Amino acid sequence: MQRLETEFEAGMQPMEVWHQAKLHYIGLLIDHHQPELAETFFNSVTTKILHRTYFHNDFIFVRPAVSTEYIENDEPGATPTYRSYYPTRETLRENIERIVHNFRLALPFEDLRRDTANVLDAVEARLGDTRLRANFRVQVLSSLFYRNKGAYVVGKIINGFGELPFAWPILHTKEGALFIDACLFGEDELQMLFSFARAYFMVDMEIPSAYVQFLRSLMPRKPRAEIYNALGLAKQGKTLFYRDFLQHLRHSSDKFRIAPGIKGMVMLVFDLPSFPYVFKLIKDHYPPQKDTTREQIQGKYLLVKQHDRVGRMADTLEYSEVAFDRSRFGDELLDEIRKFAPSQLEIGDRDGDGQEEVVIKHLYIERRMIPLNIYLQEAFDAGAREQIERAVLEYGNAIKDLVAANIFPGDMLWKNFGVTRNGKVVFYDYDEIEYLTDCNFRKIPAPRNEEEEMSGEVWYKVGPRDVFPESFEPFLLGNPAVREVFMKHHADLLDPAFWQSRKERIQAGHVHDVFPYEREKRFARQPRDEVEHA
Repeated sequence: MQRLETEFEAGMQPMEVWHQAKLHYIGLLIDHHQPELAETFFNSVTTKILHRTYFHNDFIFVRPAVSTEYIENDEPGATPTYRSYYPTRETLRENIERIVHNFRLALPFEDLRRDTANVLDAVEARLGDTRLRANFRVQVLSSLFYRNKGAYVVGKIINGFGELPFAWPILHTKEGALFIDACLFGEDELQMLFSFARAYFMVDMEIPSAYVQFLRSLMPRKPRAEIYNALGLAKQGKTLFYRDFLQHLRHSSDKFRIAPGIKGMVMLVFDLPSFPYVFKLIKDHYPPQKDTTREQIQGKYLLVKQHDRVGRMADTLEYSEVAFDRSRFGDELLDEIRKFAPSQLEIGDRDGDGQEEVVIKHLYIERRMIPLNIYLQEAFDAGAREQIERAVLEYGNAIKDLVAANIFPGDMLWKNFGVTRNGKVVFYDYDEIEYLTDCNFRKIPAPRNEEEEMSGEVWYKVGPRDVFPESFEPFLLGNPAVREVFMKHHADLLDPAFWQSRKERIQAGHVHDVFPYEREKRFARQPRDEVEHA
């Protein structure tokens, strides 16, 4: 970009030059294996130079110009996107072993025959007595999906008109040998594996669009933008998300509103009822108890972006200079933004055509969830005791998974957690998170005299990162039904010793493993390593 600005006086060139530059660039993409990523790169450069009034398809790739359908690497010896296997009932086991061998892993397996037998049992249990049709085959993506200490084989079984997605997590023992830990089946289990609340995969892909197309066949309800994000291509994920958003705006008429729920002290949140995401902007001023700055808050969101989210922290998309049609904003929402974040708001005439637009200077966008406090209140109103128990159990598990990832959530109130479509509890308020190892967990000192005991103020010294877990109780456990479940399953969260022991284990170099499937999914093996599961 700097070279463009210096050598070509980028800001002084007539717009026809920029239009011709885009057309020439399109010509370079004809035989490109990753044209969608190249288009996003073009947008990243030009949007930093051009004024936003030129952010339309004549000058940037608002719409894709080159199709990503059926792109293949036709060079001799090139690895295909996926491999197909054609087993019979009798040869299914040897084909499972062949699938594993084709990845050419350098480390030996602890007992590959045992593992393939476990996979075979799981596959046969799913197939049951189903007749194998003439087209019966197994398709497997050619690259493994790496995340944390695991690598995942991802594919699908095709039989007649049915397709069964699957994934096999490959882990390693303490001695360095490999083993297949489980066999995951179906769209829901793969959705958990590729969840927006988990860290991105590392995948060696020659043609990303082909991988995305294959994964969409396994998870048709998952937006392509989220799949690109899960594959570590966040820029492309942002591009596709914004295209989907613009398309939604064209085909909807409802207005943005202040998001339901308890208002935050640091973030102003609004949403569009017909769109399953929320929009968050940082306020200009905070109450005295929030000792923070805009830069610090942005740093917390970046920390979450780069950290292992262990299925418990929602991914965010970050945008700048986002323009909306003024007619989609109600006066109440605009007044709220003017009051709490005036520096982030600009309202003006778009292109001098008399149409007003609202521009938000800096914005985070997250998947919309049901706030946990609202979810619990609905359960209280309906007398749904099972729903209450499941939510409270999940809440405590979410905190413990965050602890395993060296994250202290800071503000643990119910309103800062949400419930996903699959019933998982996910944390989404990041302005107070800290590394667990940076916190000092203390027991509340006993009062030394009657005056201290009766004092309404904190009479003992508190450091900037001191945490008193006993103090969580009054804020979290006011409802007797909630208290009963919490004390049954998660009373240890009120004990400083729990937090301190986890902190010391992390400081000693212990790395907890939290995998995206239940412990019951694991295959039996001897010896059995201790592995924690979400």
